[in-house]
Amino acid sequence: MIILLHSNARKFIHTSRDGKELLLESRSLVNAFWEVAEKFPEELIIWRDQDIDPIIADNIEECFPHELIMSSFPIVNQYIPDQIGYIDQLPFVNPNYEVVYPTWRMSTDIGGTYGKTALRFRDTFKEITSFGYLLNSIAKTGQQNGLFCYTNPNLTESNQTIKLSFNSTDDELFRFVAQHYKKEWLWILLFCFWRYEKRLLLIPFLKSLGKKSFFKQKIHLPIHEIRREKVSNESEDIDVIVPTLLRSEHLRNLLVDLSKQSKLPNRVIIVEQDPDPASVSQLEFLKEKWSFEVIHHFVHRTGACHARNLAMKSVTAKYIFFADDDIRLETDLLEKTLAEINRLGVGCINLNCLQPGEQSVFPKIKQWGAFGSGTSVVKSEYALKCEFSEFLEKGFGEDIDYGLQLRSKGCDIIYHPDLQFVHLKAERGGFREVMKGQDSPEEEPKPSPTMMYLVKSAYTQIMQRGYKVSLFIKYYRKQSIKNPFRYFGSMKRRWRLSERLCEELNNAK
Repeated sequence: MIILLHSNARKFIHTSRDGKELLLESRSLVNAFWEVAEKFPEELIIWRDQDIDPIIADNIEECFPHELIMSSFPIVNQYIPDQIGYIDQLPFVNPNYEVVYPTWRMSTDIGGTYGKTALRFRDTFKEITSFGYLLNSIAKTGQQNGLFCYTNPNLTESNQTIKLSFNSTDDELFRFVAQHYKKEWLWILLFCFWRYEKRLLLIPFLKSLGKKSFFKQKIHLPIHEIRREKVSNESEDIDVIVPTLLRSEHLRNLLVDLSKQSKLPNRVIIVEQDPDPASVSQLEFLKEKWSFEVIHHFVHRTGACHARNLAMKSVTAKYIFFADDDIRLETDLLEKTLAEINRLGVGCINLNCLQPGEQSVFPKIKQWGAFGSGTSVVKSEYALKCEFSEFLEKGFGEDIDYGLQLRSKGCDIIYHPDLQFVHLKAERGGFREVMKGQDSPEEEPKPSPTMMYLVKSAYTQIMQRGYKVSLFIKYYRKQSIKNPFRYFGSMKRRWRLSERLCEELNNAK
């Protein structure tokens, strides 16, 4: 392990390896970082700000179980300011600093990555001279290419200050957005600073327009080759949760697929729903002999959230496969999924759900900003600490909310393109009913009341404002009012309507 000591991310102090100082030719901090990475590619490089003097945790190397991890922790300083939320509302920009949380927002206070991992970005970012900007550029680009990026309080024994400071200048923030997002987001950022902070940042905006873009930059990272140094020897067992409504044939096909798995589930927990109180179960085939235990709940109400929450009460296995009832599985899917969870050392894998004939859109294993409530395998230790919000029962968004809960418990969500199954998207049945009481008024709420609930409950004020501005702009092209003043007035009314309906639904819980 190599310690790279600096002062306020500007001045290079010295480097040491196993307590002995290393002599470098470089005098600047960024050049010293690249030199150390080149000379010691197999070593873990830890950067540390001497002005803050964070206490390095004794077991810090355990925070990096494989080479494709980049972690930091802000004790006093975060580099990219919270205003990034004006143009980005993904979970990665709003980390929970109390747990190991997926984020590309790197701090220069303390952090680390492996030398050979850093070197894969040198050719792309060789012109960058700011250390904080470099770390965040590596993480932002790396995350989309298979680098696992975290804020990790276990890096240090030092406590975080109540209010963080931000290192980047206005110029650097606009430049970062220009280089790592689509250029049109610069207009949103400019407007939000003017609208909400009374700051017209024209000079940073104009200076950023000509900057080279790294958006969708491809970097090869050997994600399929990594092996954790410590791999669990515990037995891997899995339960499957399936909500269903009037799809008996599809459900039977799924059970047949599960019975052919090379790794059989312990339990398949089925929640059959039929709102008719006089109805009887349509799933007589559950009485047949299956190669796993079948737990059958028959309820006279509908809703995916209630069904999954009920099913989770019957879980006993180490892992849960949250499944839909109209999917088809290859015989080795569960075995391969558990092996990949163990290899990558993560708490959740989002499988690649494809409709018949559909091609994969995202080709790389990577940290995922979403969560699939019918496409994911999750460690029970995390899943059972969360629940699907029944407030979102008749709308959509319960999967987003559940994913946010998982991350807040320290569970990262990884998308895996190679773990595929087919989703038939059956037309009849399922587990949803249409939300009642929202028949088309003259002006429908925008966004939906359930989405408004998520915005209000999960977004910071900055993220809420950015979401509102981008929604107003994006939706303009999709509607019929072309007079911008009339459109703006209409959207303000629809936003207020959504807020009112959201509050009414919340009060009715």
